[in-house]
Amino acid sequence: MSRNTGLAARLRYEFDKSMAAGPIALIGWLAVISLIVIVIAGAFLAITRIAPEGGEPVSFFEGAWESLMRTMDAGAMGGDMGWGFRGVSLVVTIAGIFVFSALIGVLSAGLENKLEELRKGRSLVLEKDQTVILNWSPSIFDVISELVIANASRKKPRIVIMANKDKVEMEDEIAAKVPDLKNTRIICRSGDPTDLYDLSIINPQTSRSIIVLSPEGDDPDSQVIKSVLALVNDPARREKPYQIAAEIRDGKNADVARIVGGSELQLVLADDLISRIVVHSSRQSGLSAVYSELLDFDGCEIYTLEQPDLAGKSFAAAVMAYEGCTLIGVCDTSGKVHLNPAANRVFAAGERAILIAEDDAAVKTGDSNLTVDKDAIRAPEPRIQKPERTLILGWNRRGPIITFELSRYVAPGSLLTIAADTPEIEADIAALRVANDHMAVEYSIIDTSNRAALDALDIPAYDHVLVLGYSDHMAPQPADTRTLVTLLQLRKIAEQAGRHISVVSEMTDVRNRELAEVTRADDFVVSNKLVSLMLAQASENESMAAIFDDLLDEEGSEIYMRPVSEYVAIDKPVNFYTIALSALRRGEVAIGYRRQRQDDPDHRNLGGVVVNPLKSEALSYTAADRVIVLARD
Repeated sequence: MSRNTGLAARLRYEFDKSMAAGPIALIGWLAVISLIVIVIAGAFLAITRIAPEGGEPVSFFEGAWESLMRTMDAGAMGGDMGWGFRGVSLVVTIAGIFVFSALIGVLSAGLENKLEELRKGRSLVLEKDQTVILNWSPSIFDVISELVIANASRKKPRIVIMANKDKVEMEDEIAAKVPDLKNTRIICRSGDPTDLYDLSIINPQTSRSIIVLSPEGDDPDSQVIKSVLALVNDPARREKPYQIAAEIRDGKNADVARIVGGSELQLVLADDLISRIVVHSSRQSGLSAVYSELLDFDGCEIYTLEQPDLAGKSFAAAVMAYEGCTLIGVCDTSGKVHLNPAANRVFAAGERAILIAEDDAAVKTGDSNLTVDKDAIRAPEPRIQKPERTLILGWNRRGPIITFELSRYVAPGSLLTIAADTPEIEADIAALRVANDHMAVEYSIIDTSNRAALDALDIPAYDHVLVLGYSDHMAPQPADTRTLVTLLQLRKIAEQAGRHISVVSEMTDVRNRELAEVTRADDFVVSNKLVSLMLAQASENESMAAIFDDLLDEEGSEIYMRPVSEYVAIDKPVNFYTIALSALRRGEVAIGYRRQRQDDPDHRNLGGVVVNPLKSEALSYTAADRVIVLARD
């Protein structure tokens, strides 16, 4: 059937197109209507010679002016005399009322649309040196809190967030959960972090660093990888490399992410990080406090800095050259990290020192308080490793990683018992991998919050107990609640057995960790908190991911807690210089100590852990105290 393509249809089509162009086009049409009315009225008055009663006929321009006044102000016709002139004024005034009523409606609708657009967070961000956070997850609040601390010394710091979430909702949640932003300003934008156009809104070209969180929902790793791909391969990207820290849950996706991000990307393998810290903490009570202290901006942290004064010095001499900070390794000119290198390794020009310090201003060599009590230093004695019995209560996706990691450290003849009631527990147990034949694995399907079921396991017979949250099948709060119930049951069992049971628990929310203190567990690993700290640190230090990969790798140097009495005599006070030298003679680096005293200010929050102590200060130690060292075994 043929369409009507005549002049009327064409004009109607052009009119429809102009009306769809938005408020500006509508205002233009109203202006044209007003002009037509004014011109017709002015011409009519000039031609007909109609004049107000007692007045002179008006010209076209005078008539047009009178019409304009009555179009803009309906009250202007109140003083008109003569019915002819009144009639023309009435028609013009009614047309004016229509035009200005429509104009007000158009302006109101346009303003409302603009406010709605602003509410959606789609306007361009024009900041410089900002930290960008992509995606939304429960970890974001801890990340923001840490960045706020790191930004305290910066001028006008900005954090720009983009996620598939309403802008106002994001701002309200941040205001409720991070009330003290200090001098940092938060800018939220709604959009898809995997879309090039949406990414351009937050202007990553001017960013200092970018954090890509693992979003909630199905297949989060693919979303993270697509966001990194969009950043790195954007045709309009800047020439200067980005500093990207990205969270990946499944280690199987790490290789693809590294291919996509290249040298611009630092990966934080969340499940691997938490699993390794859980294993290390289960075998050495209080170790999670050491990791938290190293990752927390509010205290000592790790820096990689050029130290020209160290060029030509051996690593051992360089360690003893600092009083207020602790040298733990070297970052060579190619960017490779070497933690706890050989004592005789010489610093080359251009290499960066890896140090633990309060801040970069505290890093200085040439301290004059170096005194060592060589008579207090003890010779190393061989350690005999015994078989261990470990119990895991509860299960989640990190369970297989924890099992494999644990098998790498235990002596032959060790046993791991897994007790949980998740739907896929039997399939997971059947698919478990272990590093060697040192550890046997058995399992029991029970309700881990049931006292009778726990009694049947003979828990006091185990050397270590790990309590994992049911985070794969429950929301964070219910999962932590069930963990808390299990911990309370374990406390009661220990009291009735009249002996201490070594218990380490995984928690999701740091607020629940404080509640769980009543259970008297030895240690708590707060998964969301540690991942958040790691991401925040990696965004500020381009070597942080490599440093922690080495710290948590069996092949590299790891953190251990050992009796102080193995290193120095404890019959009199000794300074940390003496302990540091004793550790160096064993191929280790002493980074702190654990003194559990009720009157110590750090006892409550860090379990007596002190990282990077002042080396010249002499302290008394007991047989229960521990030195924290970086060692290869």
